[in-house]
Amino acid sequence: MPKPHPQEFRDDVVAVARRGDAPVKQIAKDFGISESCLRNWLRGVTGDVLDKIESREVWPLVNGILQEVVQCLDRQDFDPPA
Repeated sequence: MPKPHPQEFRDDVVAVARRGDAPVKQIAKDFGISESCLRNWLRGVTGDVLDKIESREVWPLVNGILQEVVQCLDRQDFDPPA
């Protein structure tokens, strides 16, 4: 198995990809990594960010959205799409 890339390298590549100036395939090629490797790194960043959000911050937002949905569905004038 190949040696993992240093975290600083990963961070730099992900930052370039996040800018969106070039397709992921081209960025991966430019940095000498596979497209699937870069996509995994990008998914990992998203997962890391979501992991850092504490549930006490997220659940009140989710609860508020669900309450609005229920109120909308309970309204007499709600006409679901056909």
